Amino acid sequence: MDNRKWEEIEKAKKAAIQVLLHNAKGPYGGLPRTAAWGYPEPYTRDLMLSIFGVAVSGNEELITAMEKTLEALSKNQSVRGHIPSLIHDPDNRGASDTTPLFLLAVAVFRKFTGKIDFLEEALQKALTWMEYQSPSDEFLIAQQPTSDWRDEQWVLGYGLYVNTLVYSYLRILGYEDRAQKLQIAMEHFTITSPSNPEHIHEGLLVNKKPYYALWSYKIYSSERFDLLGNSLAVLSGLASAEMSEHMLAWIEDECEHMLKKGDLAVPLAPNLFPFIMPNDNDWLTRYEEYNRPGNYHNGGIWPFISSFHIAALIATGKYQLAEKKLYLLTDLVKQSRDTSLEYGFNEWYKAQDGKPMGQDWQTWSAALYLYAVKCVEDKATHFFH
Repeated sequence: MDNRKWEEIEKAKKAAIQVLLHNAKGPYGGLPRTAAWGYPEPYTRDLMLSIFGVAVSGNEELITAMEKTLEALSKNQSVRGHIPSLIHDPDNRGASDTTPLFLLAVAVFRKFTGKIDFLEEALQKALTWMEYQSPSDEFLIAQQPTSDWRDEQWVLGYGLYVNTLVYSYLRILGYEDRAQKLQIAMEHFTITSPSNPEHIHEGLLVNKKPYYALWSYKIYSSERFDLLGNSLAVLSGLASAEMSEHMLAWIEDECEHMLKKGDLAVPLAPNLFPFIMPNDNDWLTRYEEYNRPGNYHNGGIWPFISSFHIAALIATGKYQLAEKKLYLLTDLVKQSRDTSLEYGFNEWYKAQDGKPMGQDWQTWSAALYLYAVKCVEDKATHFFH
């Protein structure tokens, strides 16, 4: 381990804590901010994912703020168990990932605090809500387009990311039988024939490729690579050791090709690739303005996702590569749109030039950085099975 580079990481860790403490209390009921300036609102998905960094930080102020956040969500839960998209607004509904993220965050909170019955009533309501999200009335969870964290990208039917969240919380909470049945359902292949006369059940495995599909529903699917969903599949144990090994090696090969082509400026994997291009079948007119290739959800580099990728490398014993990626991420999070900041912890970076394009001092960027550092330090992933 390079001592000089690790000193840089220690500096970045302190800066990340500073960001999180700054954001720990915002203007909406004293709940945490999603970003220091651009997003003063407490967005559920951002703050729920941030629990991984809060948990490993050991900072009591941040842990207390997270407890308050989870309790506020439980109070704003719908009658049927759905969790709103904004923590302070019970009427802001419709997201497919907020309820599974709440369940995952409660599971993690219980694990690191020892409060084994924390929010039990709300948790059971949320579990019931999730069981009703399966159109087949079985195990795979379905979603509407733009209803998960990708509010500018269509993910149809059975999305990988949401189903990996479900698998993760089921395992952490000890619902091993249901988790196993979900895993079996996901490990059917996507259907590639133009019809399905035998009514074969679709799944998320991609034929002759070492990763799970972005989404699948009936005879339709997307084989674009979802870095967040696949990293969670590795971390949670959903992906086998062999598949995980092949997947992570494949990511490196693909990134090398993108670097040579000029589609990638730094060797940190984009959130989605190959990028959706204007002449592709899954290109939507709105993408021209909001989701250009290499930008935002269409292949931007998101530090919180890079952190999960680093943790996935640790999970498979690729310690040196994980450390290398952490150094690269440390350099990246220094960059900010506000040049007066020493550390930007920006929301996302453009793939082709590595420039910060989102909001500075983004909570999940800082929190998941702390999680990645802890995983590299300990050569262990925390909270996942």
